[in-house]
Amino acid sequence: MPIKKTDKKEILPLILCGVFFVILLLLPTGFEQAAQFKDAEKSRARVLSVSNDRIIDTGLIRTGQQLCTVEILGGKLKGITADGYNTLNGSLESDKIFSQGDIVQCVIHYEKNNNEYVILSLSLIDHYRIHYEIILFFLFAVLIIIFAGKTGLRSLFSFVLSILSIWKILIPLLLKGVNPLLIGMSVSLFLTVLIISLVYGFDKRCLSACTASFAGILVTALLSIICSAVFKIHGAVMPYSESLLYSGFAHLNLTGIFTASIFIGASGAMMDLSVDITSAVHEIVQLNPDISKKRACISGMNVARAAIGTMTTTLLLAYSGGYIALLMVFMAQGTPIQNILNYRYIASEIIHTLAGSFGLVTVAPFTAVFASLIMVKR
Repeated sequence: MPIKKTDKKEILPLILCGVFFVILLLLPTGFEQAAQFKDAEKSRARVLSVSNDRIIDTGLIRTGQQLCTVEILGGKLKGITADGYNTLNGSLESDKIFSQGDIVQCVIHYEKNNNEYVILSLSLIDHYRIHYEIILFFLFAVLIIIFAGKTGLRSLFSFVLSILSIWKILIPLLLKGVNPLLIGMSVSLFLTVLIISLVYGFDKRCLSACTASFAGILVTALLSIICSAVFKIHGAVMPYSESLLYSGFAHLNLTGIFTASIFIGASGAMMDLSVDITSAVHEIVQLNPDISKKRACISGMNVARAAIGTMTTTLLLAYSGGYIALLMVFMAQGTPIQNILNYRYIASEIIHTLAGSFGLVTVAPFTAVFASLIMVKR
């Protein structure tokens, strides 16, 4: 049976995304042999006993060392029992306390002597959470497939592709010093085409939504560049950015990375909005094939106005959620509101929210216009 033209439009994106999936899965990042974990065994271990005699409690601060006896659960050293130290630095954010029966992630340095493995050092990294993460992802996958069927399966595929693209393309190239704005824009556009094509296939709806998303991302990128310079925001406001510099990557352009993170973070919401409006205009055209471009554009604008009202608030809540503790500190200390708004961390989040909102506000009319021009025949 010959494949219909509409089927080809839907199958081609799946084939293309499948090829990219395999390529990204096999693509090395170039940082697999980082010095910190080179020539070491990474494995799970079960805590058999703990000793807290070396821990010093001073109010909320705990310092010292926790001695843990563990049984290694995997790898070449499976079944071996060894002692490991958990060093506490007095930081609630980074310190962890282990209890008997906990499953932990550890890094083991060892040597082989007369066909026996001798453990030189054993570092307890953190509690082992990967099995819970796998269960959570599996439940998410089942739910989205049950609810949305084939569309949900494609959404799940695009979700995995996005993770691989960020981890295998974006992060390694940023670490290698490639222009953050260039690589950020390229990855955003690459993901936009792949994700929207999985939803629509390669047809007029895909062209409309991609074009509008491109325009919105470009507006957000330009605005984020201008605002970062005018507000005098340095990229060091990003968490762990200074640690990155001190780890041997002093050549990185942190401000450029910060700027790229703004339009990368907003690109998903822009795709969402452009697909919503494109689908609405397409439905209108399907029900009324004789509709004029102007009438279709007006209908798209009406849908866009309703969608914008919630999408901008979505960005605000998404970005501000990560700074709840900081805002609580400001309020607890009685910090004046003008000082809060002038604080560089808050200013950086204002840029995140408003620059992304600018992109959303512009992508809505762009989508209505492009959809009416591309999909309406009259």
